[in-house]
Amino acid sequence: MLVLCLFVDYIVSDFLIPITESFPNMAASSSSSRLVHAVGRSLFSGLCNNADGLMRSAHEMMCNHLLFQQQRTFIQMRTSLKVVDNSGAKRVACIQALKGKKGARLGDTIVCSVKEAQPGGKVKKGEVHYGVVVRAAMPRGRCDGSEVKFDDNAVVLINKHGEPIGTRVFGPVPHELRKKKHVKILSLAEHIA
Repeated sequence: MLVLCLFVDYIVSDFLIPITESFPNMAASSSSSRLVHAVGRSLFSGLCNNADGLMRSAHEMMCNHLLFQQQRTFIQMRTSLKVVDNSGAKRVACIQALKGKKGARLGDTIVCSVKEAQPGGKVKKGEVHYGVVVRAAMPRGRCDGSEVKFDDNAVVLINKHGEPIGTRVFGPVPHELRKKKHVKILSLAEHIA
């Protein structure tokens, strides 16, 4: 941007002033040539300022986009999650992320309380269980440069030994669960993303 403004200043000082001085009808005195010089500079500096304003507004738009992306955060205390297995629970609320973490991501284990449950299921409303986060709305980067994110936050309930309570897992689950040693959940899943 600075280079453009310097180039414009060079054009005004080297080309416009000699033209006005060579034609006496166009410029009667040196004061009028200074006036033309000032008008040219103000015109081109206005263009530079407008371009600078456009760059600034594009920067602000980018920052606003990044702030919008940052609204999707970790799964933390009191986050409501969908249960995607056939254990009988429909929705749970996160009580705490395990291993001293502030929040949970894909593959992390949480302690959760059952808020809604189907009648006659293995788990009842109000019970406290462990759960593995299998889908998260927060984007997670992968080694190949891509990222994975889902439309909802979902969990699979597990027992104290880390085995799933249900016998089926609905919807896609990410293959990052293999690194977290949740191979049983991957074997029960319909689709691995």
